[in-house]
Amino acid sequence: MSEYEMEVVWARDGAVFSDNRYSRRHRWQFDGGVDVPASSSPHLVPVLLSEVAAVDPEEAFVASLASCHMLWLLSIAAARGYIVDSYRDRAVGVMGKAASGNAAMLSVTLHPMVDFVGERLPTKEQIIALHEEAHSQCYIANSVKTDVRCEPVVPAAGELS
Repeated sequence: MSEYEMEVVWARDGAVFSDNRYSRRHRWQFDGGVDVPASSSPHLVPVLLSEVAAVDPEEAFVASLASCHMLWLLSIAAARGYIVDSYRDRAVGVMGKAASGNAAMLSVTLHPMVDFVGERLPTKEQIIALHEEAHSQCYIANSVKTDVRCEPVVPAAGELS
């Protein structure tokens, strides 16, 4: 079993607080010294109280799913003898009301595009199978109730590098 730690740091900085007009800006501090500016989503809390340039929990949730999928895909591709030259994913999360009536991240759709190079290139079917296996192995996708979809952008057979 593994444990993962990080620290969330926020301070009132003199705001009244009880009027609900306090800043939602805070920091995520990770082992190794990474310090990430974080905030509430400007989609949910007015910009004057949120920090647009910071990462919000909803974005981080989508990013963790996309990153986990990528890391598994890279590992599986390497084990199969494929060479991945680049990887890009424009992941999209959709917030809405769950059946319970509470707000929830209803779905996250990954759109990974992988460029393979070398003498041994996977077929379109093999690329889709790589993504299916990566999706089934992703710890984060296996840990959430959100509908996580993977819609790989796969070039036509003649467009493979």
